[in-house]
Amino acid sequence: MSEQTATVRCVPAAPCWVSLMARDLTVAQEFYGPLLGWSFEDGRHGFGPYVRAVVDGVEVAGLGTTEGEWQPPVAWTTYFGTESADETAGRIRERGGTVAVGPLPFDAGRMALASDLTGAAFGLWEGDLGCTTWVRSAGAPVWIELRTGDPFQAALFYGEVFRWDERDPSRLEVRYEHERVVLRTGGHSVAALRRGEPTGAHWEVYFSVPGTDAAATRATTLGGTVVEPPADTPYGRTARLRDPEGGLFSVITPVA
Repeated sequence: MSEQTATVRCVPAAPCWVSLMARDLTVAQEFYGPLLGWSFEDGRHGFGPYVRAVVDGVEVAGLGTTEGEWQPPVAWTTYFGTESADETAGRIRERGGTVAVGPLPFDAGRMALASDLTGAAFGLWEGDLGCTTWVRSAGAPVWIELRTGDPFQAALFYGEVFRWDERDPSRLEVRYEHERVVLRTGGHSVAALRRGEPTGAHWEVYFSVPGTDAAATRATTLGGTVVEPPADTPYGRTARLRDPEGGLFSVITPVA
């Protein structure tokens, strides 16, 4: 790893890392690199080949593949920071969620993979603590959205799992706006829970781009698909895309 590369830090109770599980790491790099302006550095996650995407000298995402016969669906996973992966995993189970993997050690601390009451997958990361989530550079994740059938039930689940009500409101705040339950850290809205598809609840990652329309066009030339065309939202102009292997994500040109 380059000495100039800044590493992300675990932000308790907030989303602070995203990772793609791909089938072909080369295909993923050849798509996301040109689309989002990423360079790549080798990393480790314990399951197979893995690289970290870098923007402006800061690690912003991980891309990996699994080795062996087990091939999970191509998908982005959002990781929430925690002071204790074991304690948080216990609260997930107590509230009816599922812990599928871990907690177990990896190169940046301890991690676990879990799902909520509706099957939406997410991760836990226990690592070096920080207080700022998401860099604001183009190409970095800047917004995470849970699309679920009952966002208020989901907010109760995640609020209890991550103890949102017990946090310092100057560092972490939960509010309702634009028909979403919104999580704010460091003065920025970083995640939301909203009513979405009645089935297939999932956390969707939004990557910042200078121009959403141009990014959607570029994605198709790189072998991706436009699922929802560019449209204006209260948080910026967005487009919903799939990568060449079917991984779902969105891009956004945030409002100033």
